[in-house]
Amino acid sequence: MCPVLGHLDDMEHRIQALYEEFGGPLLRHVRKTTGNDLQWAEDVVQETMVRAWRHSDRLQWEPGLVWAWLLTVARRIVIDGRRRRSARPREVEPPEADTVPVPDGCDRALSAIVVADALRSLSQEHREVIEQTYLRDRTISEAAEILGIPPGTVKSRLYYGIRALRGLLRDKGVAG
Repeated sequence: MCPVLGHLDDMEHRIQALYEEFGGPLLRHVRKTTGNDLQWAEDVVQETMVRAWRHSDRLQWEPGLVWAWLLTVARRIVIDGRRRRSARPREVEPPEADTVPVPDGCDRALSAIVVADALRSLSQEHREVIEQTYLRDRTISEAAEILGIPPGTVKSRLYYGIRALRGLLRDKGVAG
């Protein structure tokens, strides 16, 4: 390490020598602790050097002790930074007004048109049970009573009607 540190009387020269001797190694060390965030690491090294300057009258200027002090201060600055970042939500830029999607109901209307078209392609028996159960929200028993067919027949027609409807929608590129 630098033997000059202990011999300099002028504090400005001492801090300059400190930065020249330990700035690079400290930056490399801090980059590892900041997840390789160069900007944050540079800020940490700068803040560490500022604190060394502020506390220069209390520092023991032996190279090994100074290095240990710098590492400790830098580590605490990184920990404080992580705490600050986790204590508040991450800042993001507001989106441009013309890029924000505004729901206008077009997608829903288009889907309704496609489904209605697919329903018209089904047989009348399948269309009737789907209409009674899904569109009019009736139970199997209620649909059977209205259509005048047994509940088992409603279930069977509903199964095959939905299956056919899925196939039609898949062919139109609507359902997966």
